Order: sequence, then structure tokens, then C-alpha cells
Amino acid sequence: EVVGTATSGLQVEPLVSRTRPDLVLLDLQLPGLDGFSALALLRERHTRCRVVVLSGGDEQATIEETLRQGAAAYISKSIDPHDLPAVLRQALEGNVYYTTTRVGRETVARVVRESEHEQVRRETGLTGRELEILRAVSRGLSNRAVGKELFLSDQTVKFHLNKIYRKLGVANRTEAAKAAHKLGLVSDLSHAP
Repeated sequence: EVVGTATSGLQVEPLVSRTRPDLVLLDLQLPGLDGFSALALLRERHTRCRVVVLSGGDEQATIEETLRQGAAAYISKSIDPHDLPAVLRQALEGNVYYTTTRVGRETVARVVRESEHEQVRRETGLTGRELEILRAVSRGLSNRAVGKELFLSDQTVKFHLNKIYRKLGVANRTEAAKAAHKLGLVSDLSHAP
């Protein structure tokens, strides 16, 4: 749900203070106050709000600086609009990455930040990718939907799921979703299969 829009960098922080959104989609090229300054202000005053930067450029230095300053994701404006909701959902779940599209082929690069799930990774032996898949499955997504969201083939998702089942000592998706809940990887089972 969109709770507000701003046309100037100076409007961003007051709008966030008033509306308390879960996520802010921020352009770097803003009049009045540039996107980096707005990002710094949001990170300082609204630490629970995720900030996703949507920008026209795909320079490596800009992407790295954006993520270093605390953006949850960096997305090129050339992204397919149909892919944007999945990217925003991933940003809300705490995955950090950037995505760019180049002429003739799409290049997607993920930069996964060490997170609160690092202990779970050590305890279970699950990889970062397996954790992503487990969280998606726990939300009730089919293999196809998981693949679309994470840019994987159905077969690759199936391969990872088999490894996840073995590592968690479970037999199916439902048991995996319950294990994810017990491990604190998902907040509730209302979306689980």
C-alpha cells in the first residue's frame, strides 16, 4: 500500500515521520536534498524503515556506496516493473542486493549482508541461498513462484529444497516451513503451506 509520495528530497523525512512506512523507494536524483543525504537522514532517524534506492545509473561505485550507507537494496530504473514487487519483498525480509539490466541480457547480482540469521546458518549448515528459498517456501510460494522471485529455474529450486530437507531432517515443505518458524526465520505460519 502506498502511503505517500514526495517530489523533493526535503519532503522525504517529514513524510516518513508522519506516515511511518515499512519501506521507502528513494531516487538518488532529488531536488532540494539529494538522495544520499535523504538516505543518511532516514537511516539516522528511522532505523526500522527499509530504504530501497531506485536509480537510473548502474555504476559500481554508486551501488556500493548506496549499500554501504544502509540502503536495503539498489535497483536500476530499467528493471521490469513486474519484478519490482518481488525485489521489494526481498528488501523487507532483510536481503541486500542490487539489480541492473543491460542491453540484450539481464544481469542480476546479489550482495548478501551478514544478518541476524548468521547463527541459524552456522547451526543448520544452510547456505544464504537455501535460507532465501526456505523463507519463500514458508510464505507458501510454489517452486515456480520461488524461482521467479529469486531468478532461479524450477529445477534449481527443487535441487535446493532437497538439500534443505536433508539439512533440517524434514520430509516435505510443510515440515520445512515449521522448522523455519521454530528457527525464527519467519514471523508466523499464516502463509505457510
